[in-house]
Amino acid sequence: MAAEVQHSSQDHKAIVREEFTRQADAYAAAAVITSEARLERLIAAIRPDREARALEVATGPGYVAMALAKHCREVLGIDLTEAPLRIAERTRAARGLNNVRFEQGDAETLPDSQFDIVTCRFAFHHFEDAERVLGGMQRVCREGGTIAVEDLYASEVPARAAYWNAIERLRDHSHTRALALSELIAMFARAGIDVERLYSDEITSEVEPWLASSQTSAADAQEVRARLTRDMNEDLSGIRPSVRDGKLCFTQRTVALIGRKLPR
Repeated sequence: MAAEVQHSSQDHKAIVREEFTRQADAYAAAAVITSEARLERLIAAIRPDREARALEVATGPGYVAMALAKHCREVLGIDLTEAPLRIAERTRAARGLNNVRFEQGDAETLPDSQFDIVTCRFAFHHFEDAERVLGGMQRVCREGGTIAVEDLYASEVPARAAYWNAIERLRDHSHTRALALSELIAMFARAGIDVERLYSDEITSEVEPWLASSQTSAADAQEVRARLTRDMNEDLSGIRPSVRDGKLCFTQRTVALIGRKLPR
């Protein structure tokens, strides 16, 4: 049986770089990342202004940043890893967008600037200290500005959340922890961000392409399948594994929180 991967804070960012260098092309092509409908829904919820300056944290291939660029004066996308940034820059050039730029940067040490919109999509479950990242997002957002986070969310029952997060860490060693919805909302409140809008959705995935996209090792993939099969029989996590047309599938839940930075 493969052991669950553990790592220290000192090497987590190196693991993130390694994983997203290897996964960059597959991640940039994933349906949930490229979906125009998902992007449009998020942008509509953010309600950007034509004069806004926007920042996307952990931009990856830059799709949210480029979607914001259609509605904002200026957009910056930052990411820890070079490989997805190269994809973002190629796409930006191909689309002829001149009001968005991409830079390598750390989500925990955001640029000392002020933005009207600060957003982060599908990255909070990779951060070791999500609260610190959200605090940084709040710091660089102007008072009254918009802060938006979209991410996976876990069960409110700790044991069920832990079972799912263990599967996710086996599949992708840069995964830390998907938070429960109540944790995300409480985190916003502690940061001085008032949640004004939210919406949730589900992603149904086939296990084999999901494992292939992250290039999960054979041993870890075998353990993932075993844990999902057990989950299917015992209902341990809330991701509802099932066999559809002979293929093992499961469902992840996502939420987008859109808030306003409160005055000090």
